[in-house]
Amino acid sequence: MALYSEKVMDHFRNPRNVGVIEDANGIGEVGNAKCGDIMKMYLKIEDDIIKDVKFETFGCGSAIASSSMATELIKGQPVSEAMKLTNKAVAEALDGLPAYKMHCSVLAEEAIQSALEDYRNRKENK
Repeated sequence: MALYSEKVMDHFRNPRNVGVIEDANGIGEVGNAKCGDIMKMYLKIEDDIIKDVKFETFGCGSAIASSSMATELIKGQPVSEAMKLTNKAVAEALDGLPAYKMHCSVLAEEAIQSALEDYRNRKENK
């Protein structure tokens, strides 16, 4: 049995939405001290729709694949839908992750939640 699904390998080898959004209006960064993974998410939100999302991830293949899939799942979605994204949804969209790599999907969820919180804070402080 393969350790990783074809989807995990595809998103690791060909990650979607990698990079920085210079004029992002929501930025979130999270890390896991235990494994050393760091994820940074950038959101460009207009009219409460996520128009663009990019990420920078320093970590293992599962972390990169989780970041990539998470961005695909929220791009074009209303903020209210993106707020509902769970690590389980990320892992399921990747056709599963090994149990000891589930923390990578948790980081992806947390990075998006952090970026959405940053967006809300910026909006409230205008």
